[in-house]
Amino acid sequence: MPVDQEPPTQYTRYRSVRRPFSGERAGALPDPNEIRHGAEQQPKVRRRRRITPFRVIAAVLAVLVGWVLLSAVLFLISSHFERTPLPGNVKAVLDPSGFPLTSVNNILILGSDRRPKNSKEPGAETTGYGRSDTIMLIRTGGGHAARLSIPRDTVVNIPGHGLEKINAAHAYGGPAESVSVIKHWLHIPINHVVEVNFENFPQLINAMGGVTYTGGCVHSLLDGGSANGGFTLRLRAGTHHIDGEEALALARTRENLCAPNQDDINREEHQQALFNAMRNQLLSVSSFLRLPLISWDAPPAIISDMSGAELLGMFTALALTGTPPTRVLKPTGSVVLPDGGDGLTISQQAREHYVAQFMAG
Repeated sequence: MPVDQEPPTQYTRYRSVRRPFSGERAGALPDPNEIRHGAEQQPKVRRRRRITPFRVIAAVLAVLVGWVLLSAVLFLISSHFERTPLPGNVKAVLDPSGFPLTSVNNILILGSDRRPKNSKEPGAETTGYGRSDTIMLIRTGGGHAARLSIPRDTVVNIPGHGLEKINAAHAYGGPAESVSVIKHWLHIPINHVVEVNFENFPQLINAMGGVTYTGGCVHSLLDGGSANGGFTLRLRAGTHHIDGEEALALARTRENLCAPNQDDINREEHQQALFNAMRNQLLSVSSFLRLPLISWDAPPAIISDMSGAELLGMFTALALTGTPPTRVLKPTGSVVLPDGGDGLTISQQAREHYVAQFMAG
């Protein structure tokens, strides 16, 4: 090679490789036009979304729906783990029905007078099923709303025992016997049973923040009164905000020292007024804020054949319908029982009248 001649230039070849998920090749030169146009572009500024009334309402609704869903989940979980089921023989005497929210259901509400073993109340039952302190029929679901209370001293025929007060059916055979006797005596179907667990009832009322009760003067001594280790209830005539223990005492009051002449009819009216107070409290703003706590504490206060979902449907139906009039199956006469006790009688015509009103509700 001549001295003054330069050596040939050496070039290195690179092979472009297509990048994954891209149409570009690695090592390919950018398009000059893209460089020029890109240099002219200004950086984009993200505009902050404006707060509008619609967006505020949508956010609030989302929070409310989430709060309700959380409460429903807690209710179902508590129903599964904390609720006490009824005896297995109850299902056999109940009539079939649809879901309590969308289909009409007749539900028997019972409250036993069985007391804790350490009760100091004279004559209190501490073993067995106990007599039914509360007997109330509720018609709800599918837009229906009706209630009918049955006085505990009403005399009926109990198979195998003859003429007895209707509350004795529960003592003889538990809720199954009560359902069987009442449905045949009134000639109506009964689809479900809810028995109040009085041991956990005060906890439910307290979870609601108490209830506002309006009624006449009540003075009663439960379990022998405070002086004997029980509870003394004193309510003047008017409106009071009462807690769980006071609500339980009101529901259980048999003898009102304010009005010694009051009978079973007045007692049933007090219980329905308490039921109304609970419903009104559940629909209040304060209870909505407490809804998860209420949802958790409600199932332990209930003994029922219904599943958690069915109970939730029942409570929703009761909340959506209006408050029905207070109706008590009023006696048309009285009778002396073989044991010397006094009982109330209700004629067939009177029963048919009240049942017709109930079924039309």
